[in-house]
Amino acid sequence: MRSRILVVDDAEVNREVLRNMLEDEYEIETAENGEEAVRWLWEYQKETAALLLDLQMPKMDGFAVIEEIRKNGWLKKIPVLVISGEKAVDVENQCFQMGISDFIHKPFEASIVKNRVKNAVELFTYKNQLEQEVERQTEALEEQSRIIRRQAEQLKEEESFHTLMMQYRCAIMEVETKLKVLNEDFSRKYKRNPFESIKSRLKTSESIYEKLRRKGYAVTLENIEDKLADVAGIRVICSFPDDIYRLAKLLLRQDDIILLKEKDYIKCPKSNGYRSLHLIISIPIFLSNEKKDMKVEVQFRTIAMDFWASLEHKLKYKRSVDNAEEIVEQLKVCADSIEVLDYQMQDIRNKIDGSSG
Repeated sequence: MRSRILVVDDAEVNREVLRNMLEDEYEIETAENGEEAVRWLWEYQKETAALLLDLQMPKMDGFAVIEEIRKNGWLKKIPVLVISGEKAVDVENQCFQMGISDFIHKPFEASIVKNRVKNAVELFTYKNQLEQEVERQTEALEEQSRIIRRQAEQLKEEESFHTLMMQYRCAIMEVETKLKVLNEDFSRKYKRNPFESIKSRLKTSESIYEKLRRKGYAVTLENIEDKLADVAGIRVICSFPDDIYRLAKLLLRQDDIILLKEKDYIKCPKSNGYRSLHLIISIPIFLSNEKKDMKVEVQFRTIAMDFWASLEHKLKYKRSVDNAEEIVEQLKVCADSIEVLDYQMQDIRNKIDGSSG
């Protein structure tokens, strides 16, 4: 089926000239004034591939038609090409500022008319198809999110899930207690604290469900325990890089803690500049009727890197950010600067601690 084009001009001769130029490629409809054109569009805007519009017309001129099209949202779907004998630059600029796609001057040159109409129609066809595909994908993602939320809610209602989450909370408390004991002991011996603060978090049911599905695993309690290592998480914020390694070593020396996996992003930073020490450990919890080993992810990072990571997290999960690539580069520069600053401050601390005064 051929695309339909509406030609709007109060001069019949112009309408017929344009019809003769375009009718081999398109289904041509005509209107002799703006009011007639708007009535047509109210009924057939979804079937209209392009609008060729004169500016000077009785009853309703071209500017008023463009404004009506813009007001009704049709300008995003239908390319408007102004046909006019007007040569003034300010008139053309006004039309483009209102959102038209192109300008065709009278008298008409067939090759120019055909090419400009063809380019406008193809561009808008591609643009509309792309927008429809984005809408379909957005709807699919929203439906997937709704499914995840529903199934996550079902998961939350299961008593066995609540029991498992309680066990992860207990594991977090065990690790926190060990770290606080180390902090007290270190503070007494060396007159300073190895870390500034501890933050803990437990993954939500939605996050657990989504991650298992993304990894291709069925959503079961067994897979939560076996396939996910970061359901329970602790972040330890230290002042200096050497405190990170010292504290991690002291924690792992305890005989009831087993190191399952280590990722050292301080020695081998991520491509975006992120630096931190990640440990996946197994720690026992003692319940009323059993002893059970639980996985906990422990992250160690400096104060400055923790501040950096909070900004990077906002960028990562914010849907639309202007100049995102530029911000990524700026964050990478900041991360490299933070590493230099962390070690400079550590060196200053060492000099202060080593002073005999």
